[in-house]
Amino acid sequence: MTGVSDPLDRIAAALERLAPAPLAAPDFDAAEAFVWHVAPDRLAPVDRVNRVDLSLLLGIDRSRDTLLENTVHFARGLPANNALLWGARGMGKSSLVKAIHAEVLAQGHPLKIVEVQREDLPSIGRLLTLLRRAPHRFLLFCDDLSFSHDDQHYKSLKAVLDGGIEGRPDNVVFYATSNRRHLMPRDMIENERASAISPTEATEEKVSLSDRFGLWLGFHPCSQDDYLSMIRGYVDAQGIEIDDQTLRAEAIEWAATRGSRSGRVAWQYFTDLAGRRGVAI
Repeated sequence: MTGVSDPLDRIAAALERLAPAPLAAPDFDAAEAFVWHVAPDRLAPVDRVNRVDLSLLLGIDRSRDTLLENTVHFARGLPANNALLWGARGMGKSSLVKAIHAEVLAQGHPLKIVEVQREDLPSIGRLLTLLRRAPHRFLLFCDDLSFSHDDQHYKSLKAVLDGGIEGRPDNVVFYATSNRRHLMPRDMIENERASAISPTEATEEKVSLSDRFGLWLGFHPCSQDDYLSMIRGYVDAQGIEIDDQTLRAEAIEWAATRGSRSGRVAWQYFTDLAGRRGVAI
């Protein structure tokens, strides 16, 4: 009897992998933030989100105000746009999304944030089905979104931006960050246009993907003054005493050794300074 049941058990397990049972709704009251995982599908609660206070994100005032207003509208049940935050590395794109989520919660508007990895975009339809049934509002967040020449993941993203025949769930808005305005490298766009029979149509499907975001927020390299202001903001917030001349000299040298200035470099210098001063952050 054992010899018969073992093959049947293996067949049943294989069928379950091919057609898994519908995912049970998680306890959305367990956390304000979740991460979407696949194989198996699940939403993992995040007890503590890695983020900085919104007041510490300097030099991006217009983007901050626009995204905050859009997010508050959504959290209140009003119309809101999907948003693409694009531009220079290390200028606070992902930090802004997470900080705004915290600010919206602080203002008393309930809102869940769900992070999705780019490589898991093909599963986005299953996630939307799960979120559509939930009595909450969700900010779906994908960090560092971009597509290569043969990447088909962008087709899955349309389920979020356009929603297909069902439409995007009313309780979901999608925010993405990318270093590329059109989500694919410029040289690949030019190569496809140059080799195509119909150059205009060759890349229209991919390039127009970014057009489906209602908000485009650009992030550009910061000036030296902005860079120093970011560090001074971090220093003052943590109560670290350092005179302007010393901070300026050290911070400029720090940026010079890395060949760039950005919010990320500013935070890295501040982290080093806090460590040297024995201040926990």
